[in-house]
Amino acid sequence: MTAPTTTVPSADDDPDLPRQKGVVDPFDHDVLPTPPRATSLLLRSLLAPMRARVAVTTLLLLLQQAAVQAGPLLVAYAIDHAVPAFRAHDNGPLIAVAVGYLLCALVSGGLQYAFILASARVNQDVLLDLRGRIFRHAQALSIDFHERYTSGRLISRSTADVESLRELLNEGLQELITVFLSFAYISALLLWLDLGLGAVAVASFVPLYLLVRVYQRRAVRVYRRRSTAIAAVIVKFVETMNGIRPVRAFRREAVNDADFGVLNKRHEQVNGDALLEMARYVVGSRLVANTAVAGIVLWGAYRVAEDALALGVLAAAVLYLRRLYDPIDRLGMFLNSYQSAAASLEKIAGLLAQTPTVPEPSTPRQLPALESEHPGREVVFDGVRFGYRTGGEVLPRFDLTLPAGQTVAVVGSTGAGKSTLAKLLARFYDPSEGRVLLDGVDLRELAVPELRRGVVMVTQEAFLFSGTVAENIAIGRADANREEIEQAAKAIGAHDFISALPDGYDTDVRKRGGRISAGQRQLVAFARALLADPAVLILDEATSSLDIPGERAVQRAMATVLRGRTAVVIAHRLSTVEIADRVLVMEHGRIVEDGSPAELIAGTGRFADLHRAWRDSLA
Repeated sequence: MTAPTTTVPSADDDPDLPRQKGVVDPFDHDVLPTPPRATSLLLRSLLAPMRARVAVTTLLLLLQQAAVQAGPLLVAYAIDHAVPAFRAHDNGPLIAVAVGYLLCALVSGGLQYAFILASARVNQDVLLDLRGRIFRHAQALSIDFHERYTSGRLISRSTADVESLRELLNEGLQELITVFLSFAYISALLLWLDLGLGAVAVASFVPLYLLVRVYQRRAVRVYRRRSTAIAAVIVKFVETMNGIRPVRAFRREAVNDADFGVLNKRHEQVNGDALLEMARYVVGSRLVANTAVAGIVLWGAYRVAEDALALGVLAAAVLYLRRLYDPIDRLGMFLNSYQSAAASLEKIAGLLAQTPTVPEPSTPRQLPALESEHPGREVVFDGVRFGYRTGGEVLPRFDLTLPAGQTVAVVGSTGAGKSTLAKLLARFYDPSEGRVLLDGVDLRELAVPELRRGVVMVTQEAFLFSGTVAENIAIGRADANREEIEQAAKAIGAHDFISALPDGYDTDVRKRGGRISAGQRQLVAFARALLADPAVLILDEATSSLDIPGERAVQRAMATVLRGRTAVVIAHRLSTVEIADRVLVMEHGRIVEDGSPAELIAGTGRFADLHRAWRDSLA
């Protein structure tokens, strides 16, 4: 038996992530490149509607910092002027200093409170907008994107990556602005108090700046790897939980646990690397800050002893330096959050930069009006060629005309191109060459709502959403009333089992329709499609979940419901073909037989052989 392989992040996703031998790399075909300036443009677009509120928030912080930085000046004044005046029995200056200090504290606290409220509202609106954009954009992207970009990674973008931005906006941004404002205020005040002390203090910022630059360069690589590692953990978890039935059926728990352990260990390693970079930065910044303060204190004390500097000025300078250097550790925490958020925002920008491969037309056309007695539409495949990204050409030169109102069954071996035919007709994909026409209109010229009203597809998945049975049936027509919903269910033969549910049509089917059986889910999906009243109905292996009695019931209902409509039925079960007016047999993307069921069964071709083998299997 071949040893199971393990899924880990790819070196192609991050150049600093080494490859491992014998490891399956899911990111090789899954990297979303971020266009130049996409990240900055995304950030600007998020903040653009809030310019006024951002300006007010910034003004509040400017005023708050001004009130905070007045404190050491009052201390200097107290030491050099108010205390000597007090000794001379003049209490006024000292009282003024105390009142001024109290007012600064009150004003600073009030402004800080207003800033927190204003910034919190801006931050939450930004995150609300971003989550909405990710959700809407993910829904708008084409099917081929979702087939190669897993739902786990989309979840990671909208949860873990947005959470990184939340931490930055809520906790780190204020620290950054505070540090820069402190630098500006304190540099100006130190130079004003004493040019020599100010010049030495400003010079000490140079090694701190260099230290920050080194940390930033090293941290950006670490946090890209961290974002990748988090996504890999989420992907593995989501994949395992979604496939929990086959996991239990094939006893994959131990293998999955080992795989998850490798990914979890990788996550731990990159987190450790991030903490190590942070520790190096904190130790280095403290060493520079403490050395600078010690040097300035010694030099200032010498100058005070020589009467070249006032004691109050030295005290104020030391207080200002401590106020400046204390946030350096917090600046490291901000850079920590910043690098994580920058990596996350880059990945989100890459996702939002993806464009649908099945775009909306710039000048959409309308389908011609249908005659009530002829609800079907003509379908034409005109010189169509198509191939998936991951393989060769599935449909070589392909031409086909389906007259309005005809029910066509498409059969053939696996990989013959049957489902591809259905996906092109539903416009989940666009052909590489040629056109797919609906009543003479190219599908690429139809707006999506117009197309979805005309063409409905029922797949073998029979996916149901959380909610009631009635809500699931009405997805195709949100304005349908209860009577119309029940009529659709009766026509398809689903009314009896729905009525027998605990709350009938108001029964909650729960996640993925887990409260009802696979066959019942399929019937609900049929009722949903019929209620939508399409001109063209595509059934892609849509009876695969039904037992023989259930299939027969559906076939009887479909014979009535499909009358007059154009229908394409993709099926492995040849019993489904009985409802068709015409049968197409496909091999390697080409039609090798075309005729009525009776004609093909009576012949000696591929379909006759398939039908004979199917009859023998029932004997």
